[in-house]
Amino acid sequence: AQLVESGGGLVQAGGSLRLSCVASRRTFSSYAMGWFRQAPGKEREFVAAISRSGRNTNYVDSVNGRFTISRDNTANTVYLQMNSLKPEDTAVYYCASRFTGTDEAYDLRSRYNNWGQGTQVTVSS
Repeated sequence: AQLVESGGGLVQAGGSLRLSCVASRRTFSSYAMGWFRQAPGKEREFVAAISRSGRNTNYVDSVNGRFTISRDNTANTVYLQMNSLKPEDTAVYYCASRFTGTDEAYDLRSRYNNWGQGTQVTVSS
């Protein structure tokens, strides 16, 4: 199955962006979804996750209160609304999925087995 991210770009510090990730599968509601990011020279890190129903979410501390993950299971899409962006948010952002029978929002990279190609987010100071 394919995951396609969009919505990245260049924004000034304090600005906002909304990332989207569209999945090419009819059973989207059976997948937990996550957003990860990778800055140059750094490991890919967890940003946010949402359970298959959308009822459970999970965030890394550094984005809590600024970013919001959501999903629309009728549109096979997961979103990441990013507000109050900081230069340290600059990275390539990746969408990931995991087929699951539970309603968990996984924060471990190893729990995901399908990844998108990524979208670049650059925040200028």
